[in-house]
Amino acid sequence: MPIIPRVAELQPDIQAWRRDLHAHPEVMYDVHRTAAFVAERLRAFGCDEVVTGLGQTGVVGVIKGRRPGGVIGLRADMDALPIEEETNLSYASKTPGKMHACGHDGHTAMLLGAAQYLAETRNFAGSAVVIFQPAEEGGAGALAMIEDGLMDRFGIQQVYGMHNNPGMPVGSFGLRPGPIMASMDRISINIEGRGGHAAYPHKTIDSVLVGSQLVVALQSIVSRSVNPLESAVLSICVFRAGEVGNVIPSTAELRGTVRTLKPEVRDLMEQRMNEVVQGIALQSGARIVLTYDRGYPVVVNHAAETDIAARVAGGIAGAAQVNTDLVPIMGAEDFAYMLEARPGAFIFCGNGDSAGLHHPAYNFNDDAIVFGTSYWVRLVETTLAA
Repeated sequence: MPIIPRVAELQPDIQAWRRDLHAHPEVMYDVHRTAAFVAERLRAFGCDEVVTGLGQTGVVGVIKGRRPGGVIGLRADMDALPIEEETNLSYASKTPGKMHACGHDGHTAMLLGAAQYLAETRNFAGSAVVIFQPAEEGGAGALAMIEDGLMDRFGIQQVYGMHNNPGMPVGSFGLRPGPIMASMDRISINIEGRGGHAAYPHKTIDSVLVGSQLVVALQSIVSRSVNPLESAVLSICVFRAGEVGNVIPSTAELRGTVRTLKPEVRDLMEQRMNEVVQGIALQSGARIVLTYDRGYPVVVNHAAETDIAARVAGGIAGAAQVNTDLVPIMGAEDFAYMLEARPGAFIFCGNGDSAGLHHPAYNFNDDAIVFGTSYWVRLVETTLAA
């Protein structure tokens, strides 16, 4: 496998950076130590420009090639999760209740390694913009950076992202053109009935029964309103009502999430949810309020850029190790906003047989470093060929 020799030499340093970041996780926009860590190294590498504070705590480095040309953006996320780590690693989180359970420490370290190599060699025409983003985990840090001028300020013409994937062999890659990750919407439903003694249910409007009807009826939207050839997930994850075993509560609360791969299916889910809620409110006599909060959009890979990414990955891992028809993932990713702003592609790299993402025993696989870092380097050198 044609791993870049210099990247292999840099692997111990990249691994050390990754483990330092792992030991000091920070969440959402509060990534001040991580951002300073990144900015300090970008300056030491000799980046032509280093900008901090974009999108609150984002960091951007600009590396210019040997001659003028296009501009490519490479993005890594920096934030961790509010999870208590259970790995017992020597470099485990030193911050109670926070851990890098999604591999953003690895993403950041690999892009730092690529930045060092690109700043040393500059074997490309144009500019490579390395983007270190906060708040991917629910905070829409990508959108914050875009709204702070990311794309226009640096003249980014195309943009690429990468994420590790547990269960995929180390050294392999996966992607697809079109939708690759789902939109993510949050739903909350507040039910107001009429409470009373459990022995006299006919004198109440039972919020628990109404909530139970809603849980079942809402699933019929996916099974009977959505085309079976399309994808949609509706999950009610919170059902909160009552405190006493012989009292029918007057109120109940449901909360959950909706995931889709197409805007029209997303619209249909919201429309039908409102109709189902209204129907059960009329039938039961309860007052029901649905709040449908749209979050991250669908991650949609652009065809031409996906082809470029696949060819570059194939040059690193070998064509047999690149799945160009990866099954879409119903998880969400705010890189979607960057792909709405500019053409580009999102790719997965193998993390081997590890615990799953967001699991307290998860750990980024350091063996993946040379593959991910080499991919970033070759992507720049290919798209901005000198």
